[in-house]
Amino acid sequence: MHHTGGPGWRITVDISAPLLIALYIRDASGLTGAGMPSISAIHPAVKSAEPHQLTQQVGGLASLRFEWEEWWAQLLGTFPGRPPQLTPPNFEEFAGNPALQRVMQAHFGAALNWARQQMTEYELMASRRETMGELKILAQLVQDRELELGRNAREFSLSILEVPIAEPRAWFLEPNRMVMSQHLLDDPEAFRSYVQPVVEMLV
Repeated sequence: MHHTGGPGWRITVDISAPLLIALYIRDASGLTGAGMPSISAIHPAVKSAEPHQLTQQVGGLASLRFEWEEWWAQLLGTFPGRPPQLTPPNFEEFAGNPALQRVMQAHFGAALNWARQQMTEYELMASRRETMGELKILAQLVQDRELELGRNAREFSLSILEVPIAEPRAWFLEPNRMVMSQHLLDDPEAFRSYVQPVVEMLV
């Protein structure tokens, strides 16, 4: 996790294991375009498996999509209620979402292994960023806005969750969260195009 802050404000940049697992389950189940916001496919891509056999007795693909989207919204904090804890192998917390429960039972092991690998690689990348000072751009965005306004930043916090996707873009979630490709920072101009408007609004 990276923290950047000043008097009354704080920006954190981190990765989320539950989000990684959810995105793996989505892509492995072929739920293209599911969720709000509709995050791009994960990278490296995973092979999707037709979930018909797993879900045909409990509502099929339509039910799976609905149940996954509710879970996704809970993970992002945009839906009432806390996201359920993940307790393999039965995932009793998903008893009310039987299609998702069956898919979790089938794919959780692979999803967990993939998520752990991504988190290990992310830690290496985050260490390199700290060494190279690549995230100083966040404080610079705040300082630039303060100079423009002629005052200090208002109190605010911004949480940026990075995910391994091929598309270099970000999504803003009101009031103070973003989901962002972990490679967006490799292109400072594109990074600014997504993050600067959010920082300017919050400052």
